Amino acid sequence: MITEALGIIGWVGVVAFAVSGALVASRKQLDIIAFILFGTITGIGGGTFRDLVLGHVPVFWVKQPIYLIVCAGVSAATFFLAHLAESRLKLLLWLDAAGMAVFCVLGARAAEQHGVAVALACGVITSVAGGFVRDMLGAEVPVILRGEIYATAGLAGASAYLLASPHLPPDMAILLGSLLAFTLRGMAIRFGWSLPVYRPRPGRRPEDLGL
Repeated sequence: MITEALGIIGWVGVVAFAVSGALVASRKQLDIIAFILFGTITGIGGGTFRDLVLGHVPVFWVKQPIYLIVCAGVSAATFFLAHLAESRLKLLLWLDAAGMAVFCVLGARAAEQHGVAVALACGVITSVAGGFVRDMLGAEVPVILRGEIYATAGLAGASAYLLASPHLPPDMAILLGSLLAFTLRGMAIRFGWSLPVYRPRPGRRPEDLGL
């Protein structure tokens, strides 16, 4: 059961991120090769970073090339279907939220044996790596740097999974963490939630410092 649950939720994250990457290529009006490049890198980016950090080599898509094939396929399909979306930016944000919610839990689960701190860090980094690379390739400000609740949602999802893991069946703990992360990110998208940002103060003159 747990193997099947992990497989399903992992594919949800990979496909959601792959389509979000292809949608960035559509917003930039690029060709189908760029769609495949953006989508594939975004789809496998978080998992690749996770495997490299944890020393799991060869990384997952080298052992299972089907991930590359699916990412390329859904990205190519997006080239022909992207124009059907009423708002590609809104669709991109929601798909990105789904990918983030999945990978924050899978990253934490993969690093669970290394302790809570490492698992949390791995969960957050895994959940944002693919989107970060996607936005950098598209010459856009990465979502994580826009002041929105994003990495915080990933941290909450990873934390919920780690707290629930000792007490619930693994598939239930995974689902709980993913749903919490997706809900927080979804509420942030819907209502514009963000964390407080640093507010600079006017610089002080030398005489104010007694100089």
